Amino acid sequence: MPALGVVRHDWTTAQVEALYRRPLLDLVFDAASVHRAHHDPRQVQQCTLLSIKTGGCPETCNYCAQSSSWKETTELKAERLMAMDDVLNAARRAKEAGSTRFCMGTAWRGRVGKGQFQRVLDMTSKVRDMGMEVCATLGMLDGAQAKALREAGLTAYNHNLDTSPEFYPKVTSSRNYEDRLNTIAAVRDAGISVCCGGILGLGALYTLAESDRASLLRVLANLPEHPESVPINALVPVKGTPLEGLTPPGGLEMVRTLVRAIAVARLVMPRTVVRLSAGRITMDRATQAMCFLAGANSVFTGDTLLTTPNNEKSEDDALMAELGLVGR
Repeated sequence: MPALGVVRHDWTTAQVEALYRRPLLDLVFDAASVHRAHHDPRQVQQCTLLSIKTGGCPETCNYCAQSSSWKETTELKAERLMAMDDVLNAARRAKEAGSTRFCMGTAWRGRVGKGQFQRVLDMTSKVRDMGMEVCATLGMLDGAQAKALREAGLTAYNHNLDTSPEFYPKVTSSRNYEDRLNTIAAVRDAGISVCCGGILGLGALYTLAESDRASLLRVLANLPEHPESVPINALVPVKGTPLEGLTPPGGLEMVRTLVRAIAVARLVMPRTVVRLSAGRITMDRATQAMCFLAGANSVFTGDTLLTTPNNEKSEDDALMAELGLVGR
């Protein structure tokens, strides 16, 4: 078994698969040990994600309610870009609730009008002036756009790979894996922190083969620089999308699926922030506790994550207090 806790960029899929196959308690023990070597295990960053432009996306992602391809069945109407005051008020509420990072998402594929993009730049600057980290997820970017976002004060840019290169063509037909990697490279080259992760549960039986998860984590760990943060999402099937009929696992199956992914992410990217993201509302408190033990050290707070429901703040506060966790 390769040395653990060492930052490296030459993982093979076979090596990552071998980590996945380890007995669960051994895997979690090693991940927790690596986590404690590189992070304060009590600290959990709280982030808030706001959809500032919902619906009407031209992409064909089969899990997403915002795709215009499914608008007749999801009944999600496209909305205009939010007003500046509404965004800033949401950021203030997030900060008051304990979030230190505010992420703004738009249902865009990539290129948009200069006026719309400038409005996002202005939002970025004003939220940064509030003393918060600012993240954005706006679709594909080129180098000039990434540079403009950095100059506006953007802390991080989220652009998930979603799944493995092998499985990706089954997720969407409107872009390819290389498109995702090119945007990540543009963000990194502009000096913006990369936030990039995946979604568990896109397979036909909800659980993708472990080889696909291992392949995704291998790609992330072998990027020229490890992502600053890696969101681990559990699919929330949305009515009207092609994946609406999938049933999330529960109990030990959820633990096996999610905790293993977080533990392996921690082992192959020891210094990265591992963010427990969408789908957390489907997890019981014990499962979430196992995720924190295995190396998760960030969560999204707030009522919704883009268009999917999220945990109540009071529930999060109670869980963190019970586990002895503190925000950062």
